[in-house]
Amino acid sequence: MSNPIRVLVVDDHFVVRAGVCSLLKGVADIEVVGVAEDGWQAVEEAERCAPRVILMDLRLPELDGVEATRRILAAQPEVGVVVLTSVGADAQVLTAVRAGATGYLAKTSRKEEYLEAIRRVARGESWLPSHLTPLSLAHLKPRPAVEIMGLTGREYGVLELLARGRSNREIACELGISEMTVRTHVSHVLDKLGVHNRVEAALHALRAGLVPLEVS
Repeated sequence: MSNPIRVLVVDDHFVVRAGVCSLLKGVADIEVVGVAEDGWQAVEEAERCAPRVILMDLRLPELDGVEATRRILAAQPEVGVVVLTSVGADAQVLTAVRAGATGYLAKTSRKEEYLEAIRRVARGESWLPSHLTPLSLAHLKPRPAVEIMGLTGREYGVLELLARGRSNREIACELGISEMTVRTHVSHVLDKLGVHNRVEAALHALRAGLVPLEVS
């Protein structure tokens, strides 16, 4: 068996930290290697324990989660950051995405969603929750349909599947192309849309109506 995914849990509430750690305890391919209760501690712990994935609360004392994410990724760009959100944090989530976070989860998500988010982000992929709120998308600058349509047919198809939460492997299987080709198409999509990562591209696709928005 390969080495487990090293996870750092960051939240200023002890109950949340303990709850997430308990949720992940005993999962064979995931290991919690550290916890932090504020942004500065998160930066220090990330350097100390070298996590592969960080579960990052945004509303932290001393240094907020967005700035902590930015500082950690500047020093350790290989780390995947999954933002943990609570009600009303939509604008901060999008700021965190632009700072480099590649996934986000509601703190109330099911265990299966936590595990899938960690595993996907550890593979260098992105993770979007199964239901995005209209408020989240309202904070995002609209991407004109003409720009979306400026993609090639294949790039359009890749973006649609990406926005539906498909991994590179799943996109490759559905389109009958290699994972390397998928990565190339994703890179072109990001460049053409002027976005920084897969999550932001997916959010723009949802905002433009390329994929129907599911509302819980």
